[in-house]
Amino acid sequence: MPTKATPIQPSPITGPNVWHGAEMARSERWVRRLSPQHLAELDAAVRRARAAGMQWNSMRREDFPLPSFGPLIEDIRAELEDGSGMLMLRGIDVRGRDFESLKLLYAGLCRHLGTLVHSNRGGEFMREIRDVGRDAGARYGALPDPDKPGAFLSSYARTLSNGELRFHTDRCDVVALFCIRQASRGGVSLLCSSPAVHNEMLRRRPDLAAALYEDVWRSRFGEEDAGDALAYPLPVWGVQDGKFTSHYSRTFIEVAQRRPEIPRLTPKQAEALDLLHDIARELAFEMTFTPGDIQFLNNHVIYHARTAFEDGEEEGRLLLRLWLAMPNSRALPQGHEVLWGAIAAGALRGGIGQTSAPLD
Repeated sequence: MPTKATPIQPSPITGPNVWHGAEMARSERWVRRLSPQHLAELDAAVRRARAAGMQWNSMRREDFPLPSFGPLIEDIRAELEDGSGMLMLRGIDVRGRDFESLKLLYAGLCRHLGTLVHSNRGGEFMREIRDVGRDAGARYGALPDPDKPGAFLSSYARTLSNGELRFHTDRCDVVALFCIRQASRGGVSLLCSSPAVHNEMLRRRPDLAAALYEDVWRSRFGEEDAGDALAYPLPVWGVQDGKFTSHYSRTFIEVAQRRPEIPRLTPKQAEALDLLHDIARELAFEMTFTPGDIQFLNNHVIYHARTAFEDGEEEGRLLLRLWLAMPNSRALPQGHEVLWGAIAAGALRGGIGQTSAPLD
C-alpha cells in the first residue's frame, strides 16, 4: 500500500542572493566596469579573430585570448553563483563597431565564463532580441485564445515582440543580454530575487509557499514542441545542499492547463502563482540598459521581466542573448532532470533540445 508523502515544511533561504529591489537600486555591488587593459585585450582578440576569418559560432575559447581576464571572470562567476545572482558589465563602446565584430566580442567573452547552450529548438546559440512585428506568433508559436481576441503567444514569440514580459526564468544557469540599441521608450528590465519572493510568501502564507514545492505541470510549447502536446511536471521551488533554485514561467503553466489530460493546478497552487507575481513586483527594481552593457542573470535565483517598449522611426531596440551553463553552478534536486538534463554541480546542462529546422 503506497505511503502518503510527508508534507514539505519550507524554511527561509539565507545568503547574499536574498535581497530587496530598493536595496539594489541604491547599490552598485552588482556592477563591474572593464578597465582600459580589458578593453584593449577585447579589441585585440576581435582583430585576431577577424584576421583569421573566424565566425562567432565556431570560435573556441582559446581562439579568443584574454590574458588579464582571469580574476574578473572568477569574480563574475562568484557574484552570479554566491553573490547577488546578477551582474552588469559596463565599458564596451558599441559605436563604430560592425555587427559581426560585436558578435565576436560578445561570444568570445562569454565563452570564457561558461559553455553556450541552445536557446531554441532550431539550433541557435545567439538570438537577436528585437520586435519582429505582428507576425511573431505565426513565426514562433501561437495558439487560439478562447478567453480574449487574438492568439495566445508562446513564450518565445512574446520575447520577439514589443509587449510586456512577465516575471520568468530561462532554461539555463545564466542568461546574458548584450545591449546594442535601446528602445525610444520603455523596454526596462525588472529584476527580483526569487529566494526573497520565497521568503516573503513563506512569511505571509506558508501554506502557499509549500504548494510551490509540489509538481506543477508545464508545456514545452515554443521550446521543443511546435504544438502544445508535450508537458512535464516540476516544482516551482527546490533546495539542494542548502542552495535554492526556481524555474518559473506562467506562460508554460497556462499552456499546459489548456490540455484536458494534464492534472489541474490545485487551488493553493493557483493562488500561490498569483501571489508569487504580486510579491515579485513588490520586491523588484528597474534596471535600464545603456548600449554596450552586458547583463548576466543566474536563473536559479533571479526572476526577470520587461516592460513594453516603443521603437523610434529608425533602428529599434536590439539585444543579443546567450544562454550559458556555468562550471561553478549549484547542484539541483532529484527530479529536476526532466528540465535540466543533468543536476550535478558544475554539469553541462540546460538549453533546448533540437527537434526542428533552424528558425528564422
